[in-house]
Parts: sequence; C-alpha cells; structure tokens
Amino acid sequence: MIHMPRSPKIFSKLRPPTPRDGVYELYWHFASRRQAAFEKRLSGSSWPWSDDPILQTYKFCNVFRAADRVSQYMIRDVAYGCDAGDAADRIFQIIAFRTFSNIATWEGVTAEIGRAPRIEDLRSGDFERALAAVKGRNGGLYTGAFILCATKAYGFDEKHRNHVGLFKHMFLEERLDRRIAGANSLEQVVRSIEAFPLMGPFMAYQTAIDLNYSELMDFSENDYTQAGPGALRGLKKAFVDLGDYSPADAILWMVDQQATEFSRLGLPFNGLFGRPIHGIDGQGLFCELDKYCREAAPELLSNRTRIKARFRASTESLHLFFPPKWNINDPGAIEVRRDDSSMVNQLDLF
Repeated sequence: MIHMPRSPKIFSKLRPPTPRDGVYELYWHFASRRQAAFEKRLSGSSWPWSDDPILQTYKFCNVFRAADRVSQYMIRDVAYGCDAGDAADRIFQIIAFRTFSNIATWEGVTAEIGRAPRIEDLRSGDFERALAAVKGRNGGLYTGAFILCATKAYGFDEKHRNHVGLFKHMFLEERLDRRIAGANSLEQVVRSIEAFPLMGPFMAYQTAIDLNYSELMDFSENDYTQAGPGALRGLKKAFVDLGDYSPADAILWMVDQQATEFSRLGLPFNGLFGRPIHGIDGQGLFCELDKYCREAAPELLSNRTRIKARFRASTESLHLFFPPKWNINDPGAIEVRRDDSSMVNQLDLF
C-alpha cells in the first residue's frame, strides 16, 4: 500500500491534459512492470524478472530515481559520506559530484586529495590538479547522463576547467552555500543554482534534488518539478495536448493520479517500500516512457528513434541506502543476495 502525499497543486480549476489512448496507459503499465522487476531482483529471484520483451532487452532507469546506481552512490558516499568537512563543503561536494555524475571521477579525485574534496581545495588549486590527474589517467571526467552547457563561460578551452571556475564563482565569490542554507523552498534552491553560468534549469533541478537527499534540507519533492528534454518527449507521446497545464503541472497531476490509476487499471504497485512516486520520479518516468514507446509505439515519432543501451550482465551484489529521513532503510528488506546465474544486473539498477 502506498501512502499518497498531498500535492500543493490545485488542478480542479484547470482544463486537464487529454490522454492519448493506449499510450497514457503505457505510462502506468511501464511503472508497474519496471518496479515489479526491481522488486524481483531485490528478492534474489533469477533473471528474467519480467515477461515484457522490451524490459528484457533494453536498459531502463528505475521508477524511483534514488534507486539508480549513480544516485545510490551519491546518497551513500557523498550526501552521507564521511570526512565531508562542514555544511558548505557538503554542498560543494554534492554539486561537484552531480556535475560530473561519474563515480570513477569522484573516487579518483578523492584518492588524489586523500579525502573528499572541500572548498579549501578549490582555493588552493588541489581540486583542479586532482581533476587533471584523473583526466590524464581515465581519458575523461564526465558521463553522458546529462546534457551540460559547453560554453567557455570562464575562459578556458577545457570543460572541466570552466567547471572549476564555476565552483570558485559559486563558493569562493558568491557563497552559494549561504543562499542554499537560507532557502525556504525546493524551487528557491533550483533558482539559486540556475543563476550561475553553465547550470541550466534542468541540471539545477537535478542538483537541487541531490541536495534535498542530504540532511541539509528537507523539502517535499512534490513542491516543484522541472521537465527535462526526455520528459517533454514523453509528455507529447502520452497526451494529445496538455490543456491548461504546463509540463511541470502535468507531471505533478500524474503524481496525484497514481493511486487511482493503478487501481483503475488493476496494476500492482507498492511504491518504494511504501514511498509513492514523487515529482522527480514522475519526471523520470516520462523520459523512460519516451524510450519505451520507441519499441512499443514506434508510430509516435520524435527526434529519437531507437533505444541505445542494452543489458550488461553483472554478479555485483547490491545494498541500497536511502536518505534516513525517509524511514525506508530496512536492511532485511533491501539487501540483495548474489545470484549464481550471473545475471543479477540485467535491469538498470545500475
């Protein structure tokens, strides 16, 4: 049983979106099937965890953003990591980690410095030197998880040096940590980050969600959402039109509808150990719906026509950790056994 949060949005006065028959329902079917596969994988069941041939073949993110591999690392090892320094250092670490979204980069920088990087390492130049060393060894610093602004905003030819310039601007000159500490809403955190060069609206939103996982703040994820490019494509496929709703409104409307729609369609869905879909998850689901429809409804054309990523088998064990304030960290419920079939990572838990 999922427990629904109260949404701050009042939708009754607006003309609602018009669902596209069959595709709107796929949003809910995908969420139910993908979460069921996640739960089977967690239970220690052998692959395949779904009889859906699309889910068996292609890589999809989890229904819940916090359960995906990079978010899990960020929560456990960055937002709640040891040797963080003070609150300002923690804010810097979370923003820096999300900018690269690369575990190997973060571990390399941490090894170079001897601990998690702090604001003092920006001032001394140690952070930039560590990045250069890791780039020299690994050949790159970034993943393709997010489309990053690539301008020479701080005058450098190399992207990472412009980001170092950004971090100096944020923390040495403008004291972004103080703005964030004084924020009274999730949207205000987003706006504070978005005000800087190289941080577009969607990246600012994703970063604010990471900050909100930590102990530094505790805003509802339903207070604000921001549709990324993939979610916008998914919205166009799920709806004939959005009525009087903005894309963000439509996402939060779906959050409000989840219990009703899962029940209406007869779909099992227990949430993330009782935690329902929130705005950030609903946004991600539209992005995954866009991908899923490339196989399930290829007649709905967009600028993306195929799903690039397929499964890669792994025997790596998984131990999930969520923000303690969510009260869902039940070790007995979320510890995954190693699967002798060597197929435990077929779905995109990672």
